[in-house]
Amino acid sequence: MNIVLVQSKEKSIDIEIVVVKNLKDLKKSISKKLVTLGFSINSSEPLFLDNVVYVGVLKLKGEDLKIALSSVVQKIAKMKFEKIYINLTQSKKELTLKDIVEGTVLGSYIFDKYKSKTSAKNTKELILNIDISKSKHTQNDLVQELEQRLSIVNSVNMVRDFVNTTPEDFYPDTFAKNAQRIAKENNLECKIYGEDYLEKNGMNAMNAVGRASRHESKLIHLTYKPKKPSKGKIVIVGKGLTYDCCGLSLKSTGGLSMKCDKSGGCAVLGILNALSTLNYEYEVHGIIGAVENMIGGDAYKPDDVLVAKNGKTIEVRNTDAEGRLVLADCLCYAQDEIKDIDYIFDMATLTGACIVGLGEYTTGVMGHSEKFKKKLLTASKSSGELVGFLPSNRYLLNKMNSKVADITNSSSSRSGGAITASIFLDNFIKKENKKKWLHLDIAGAAYREESWGYNPYGGTGAGVRLILDFISQIKK
Repeated sequence: MNIVLVQSKEKSIDIEIVVVKNLKDLKKSISKKLVTLGFSINSSEPLFLDNVVYVGVLKLKGEDLKIALSSVVQKIAKMKFEKIYINLTQSKKELTLKDIVEGTVLGSYIFDKYKSKTSAKNTKELILNIDISKSKHTQNDLVQELEQRLSIVNSVNMVRDFVNTTPEDFYPDTFAKNAQRIAKENNLECKIYGEDYLEKNGMNAMNAVGRASRHESKLIHLTYKPKKPSKGKIVIVGKGLTYDCCGLSLKSTGGLSMKCDKSGGCAVLGILNALSTLNYEYEVHGIIGAVENMIGGDAYKPDDVLVAKNGKTIEVRNTDAEGRLVLADCLCYAQDEIKDIDYIFDMATLTGACIVGLGEYTTGVMGHSEKFKKKLLTASKSSGELVGFLPSNRYLLNKMNSKVADITNSSSSRSGGAITASIFLDNFIKKENKKKWLHLDIAGAAYREESWGYNPYGGTGAGVRLILDFISQIKK
């Protein structure tokens, strides 16, 4: 969807969007017609009347507005309208570009790459009218804000494309090539390492997971450095399992749709893709463990003992607990290679237990610092991405003990599975970084086989807006 800012209403529009919080804000004749036709403020179901589409909201901001606009553009997408008009001032209130852009662009996303007949490429143009004389913003401010918001939502949609792409078309080398392209387009540093590097540098946990695949595992390191002196360093580590057949601990057929297991790594690409346009003042490192977990004569096995990069020995009890093995070595790599880190995130579709605990739409957050968690909660509220916090306790710690190695990669109990996974990862966080680290389990939020809100069936791009909002708000 193309979005343009104008300062006067165009006569050539096809349809206008009117957001209604109170029917009293409309002409009596219009409000009466809407009531007769069953229009409701409490529903985000749009109603078409002449060349205007009305949609109700409880609030003229945030998730209410995004969901309402999403429902409108999804309806309009099926029609032949090309020019859509919306006045930034609705019910005497100036709407935010952030909400409009996210609701319309994210809401109109379609993935039809594998359809024999793709959707008609009828590019819509959204015309946003603003009366600068009455606005609290300048024209330049709005133009810059629009550019930045488009950068974010286009990055989210890029991540959705990556996640939805089949494992036959998106594998570790594809990850690497996209990282190189993003680096070139955004003036980022990019380092790509293969299995020789993993073996030479003791990254045996990650190396073992990808051993049976015909695709070579890749360790990807992207770096964004601000134009001004950096205010600090942020590290984001993403699980990039381009496909997970679960190894020799093979799941049933119903659990083998696992192209979504690369969502964490894809989100890292999306975040790094937007930073140059946003011009943030923090140095940001994106680390991705791009691996394919397959079966074969060379597959790693339950009962194997692996030595991670930091020297910790890991007893493999379940080859389907592979993401944490990849993250373990990537977290060690990040802390060894990057000094004076202020914040560390890891993002992964790690456990089904997180979905059981928090539901399908919420990212599970675990870590040691309550102050850090509060900062992320602020970003959650501003971005619209839901987060929930899962607490650890002393009685869960021994669940990851091993009789034959330092730790096991899978608890003997299914209870608290998302928490015990974070306990495993905690073994690979250096003492000085314990309170600088948060683990984000995006298993529920990153991929759903249903549409919800302004998120489509499939990949959602979870984590991109959350982390970008976090970076924009933090103060050392």
